[in-house]
Amino acid sequence: MIPRNAQYETIQLLEEFPAVAVLGPRQVGKTTLAEAIGTSLSTEPIYLDLESPGDKAKLNDPESYFELHKGKLIILDEIQRVPELFQILRGVIDKHRRQGHKNGQFLILGSASLDLLKQSSESLAGRIAYKELSGILISEINRTDQDQLWLRGGFPDSFLARNDQASLRWRLNFIGTYLERDVPQFGPRIPATTLRLLWTMLAHSQGGQLNIAQIGANLGVAAPTAKRYIELLEDLLLIRTLRPWSGNLGKRLVKAPKIYIRDSGLTHALLNITSMDDLLGHPVIGASWEGFIIENLLSCMPIGASAWFYRTSAGAEIDLVIELGSNKRYAIEIKRSLTPTLSKGFHLGCEDVQATHKFIVYSGKERYPAAHDVTVIPLVDMMNELKNS
Repeated sequence: MIPRNAQYETIQLLEEFPAVAVLGPRQVGKTTLAEAIGTSLSTEPIYLDLESPGDKAKLNDPESYFELHKGKLIILDEIQRVPELFQILRGVIDKHRRQGHKNGQFLILGSASLDLLKQSSESLAGRIAYKELSGILISEINRTDQDQLWLRGGFPDSFLARNDQASLRWRLNFIGTYLERDVPQFGPRIPATTLRLLWTMLAHSQGGQLNIAQIGANLGVAAPTAKRYIELLEDLLLIRTLRPWSGNLGKRLVKAPKIYIRDSGLTHALLNITSMDDLLGHPVIGASWEGFIIENLLSCMPIGASAWFYRTSAGAEIDLVIELGSNKRYAIEIKRSLTPTLSKGFHLGCEDVQATHKFIVYSGKERYPAAHDVTVIPLVDMMNELKNS
């Protein structure tokens, strides 16, 4: 299941840049996206899985290999396994440019953000564009399946499983594989039991403010070590930290970021939540819904937009602030209720950040106006609002 908009956007970037990097966690659909793009081309692309010894061996002399297949799209999957390729790609791209070859030479797929971005941004500046591939979004399915997407998460194999139990088994296996096989490839060895405990702790405190010292104490490690573990999960695109808005207001703003497990299905698997009945009766329900909404909204932010949350020590609070340039600021409150109400803290926050647009994103299906120029809006409508802004 490949989102049509992701395929269209990636093809558009390939027309504009020599190289495009598609980033996302394992099993999110990067290879399927690349295959779909390949079938749309007039010339069959070259696909190399850099975790395969056979494909990796083909690049013993990469310049010669790329020259042999000049004019074809070359897909390099799991490129973080061979980071030294970035320097070589720079020379190959520049040589092809001098020879008058068009854009769309390389499609790079990666499961980690930090190392990949660091390598490519230094070596391929001006030659590469980035596309982050999210899991399945609410805008890509029937609205009647919204709760299923929330419960199971956006990994295609999890969402499309034949029942909730099969979906949970897939997610638990995914978590185990990441801890035992994938994480050890990145940086120093981290005990799988420690990392699983950390992941579970983050699920229990979904949407809470990050307290590195407390996490380190609970894990029995020093705070710098706990910080490194969290950064690793963030680099693997499994968790997200949302920074506090930091405008110069002369107010006492909170400084610690909020932290979310990016996929709601993984949150639920770590908490042994199997069904909607389990979820609706679990204390994490509100925070899980908030994280689910935030991931969907951030997936469709316009270029140049930035996202924050807002909170002061005096009680002013906004779940999500999205800034578009200097004159457009969205204040978004997230509610699971079908009859959502706002606290005084939201209105105070809107005054502080000078919000130009105010919304409550809720679980209902109708859009309607509320008091104080606030619009109550379903998630899909809010996503369209951002896309068209």
